Amino acid sequence: MAVYTKVSENDAAEFLRAYDLGTLTELVGIKQGVENTNYFLTTTQGRYVLTLYEKRVNEGDFPFFFGLMEHLVKKGISCPLPIKTRDGGTLGRLAGRPAVIISFLEGAPAPRITPEACAATGRALATLHLAAADFPIRRANGVALPEWERLLTSSKARADEVYPGLGALMQEELDYLRMRWPQDLPEGVIHADLFPDNVFFNGPDICGVIDFTFACNDLLAYDLALCLNAWCFERDTAFNITKARALIKGYQEVRMLTPEETKMLPLLARGAALRILSTRLYDWLNQVPDALVKPKDPLDYLTRLQFHQMVRTVSAYGLAA
Repeated sequence: MAVYTKVSENDAAEFLRAYDLGTLTELVGIKQGVENTNYFLTTTQGRYVLTLYEKRVNEGDFPFFFGLMEHLVKKGISCPLPIKTRDGGTLGRLAGRPAVIISFLEGAPAPRITPEACAATGRALATLHLAAADFPIRRANGVALPEWERLLTSSKARADEVYPGLGALMQEELDYLRMRWPQDLPEGVIHADLFPDNVFFNGPDICGVIDFTFACNDLLAYDLALCLNAWCFERDTAFNITKARALIKGYQEVRMLTPEETKMLPLLARGAALRILSTRLYDWLNQVPDALVKPKDPLDYLTRLQFHQMVRTVSAYGLAA
């Protein structure tokens, strides 16, 4: 979550008039995140989140996002719900952007990423995969391998401004993955963005999952590989095998990986690292003027990619080879 588009209290109050949510009392920008504009919106009836969709989102995909959240809540998954207007609609427009008000989820990201938090996240991810297995709407992954290639093509000319040789390194990795990317692993609905700031805890327990902007149909194990990258590296970029073992063990307590998924996990982790590196590099080179959030350093994911490139078996992640 973040703030790219400034919304005045008067504009928010006018937008709010379409809802039965009382009157506006406070509007506060949320600085975390990188994709969309988000505000805490407090009214005389409670607290909500106002989201303006900025990029990488096709308006035709909103029925998938909103329907998925409603489906997951019915299956017992705690996640935000879009609030409907008086006329039954969900999506509006504010400051020239598609906009929605969603319910406020109590809890907060883990103050410290522990192996226990990783295990809980693994269980939550697998539970989400199973709960979404019968969701009827499909959405292709908008940030799959072809999009990594498009982003790299857009960024390659300036990539070496960020790190010498970065463009060539990423192109070589992209070519390697294109030749080997699996097509026949189990697939379904994935979250595709389960970073620590999108998982809310209440003490040691997860109390909710937020931000389904990247949710789509893709390889289930790829979702786990994204989490390996997001949860299992320390601030000094060192890989924490204890956290990785806990994450995967937690996942398999709910859904067992197939032997082929396990075998392909190092390759999927490389792809996951390149995916985040590609989007972060593009955002770093195309910063939005006056945004209240600075894009995240892409080199954090270059380090992760280089670690995965050295992995030969899943034992590096704490699993039996």
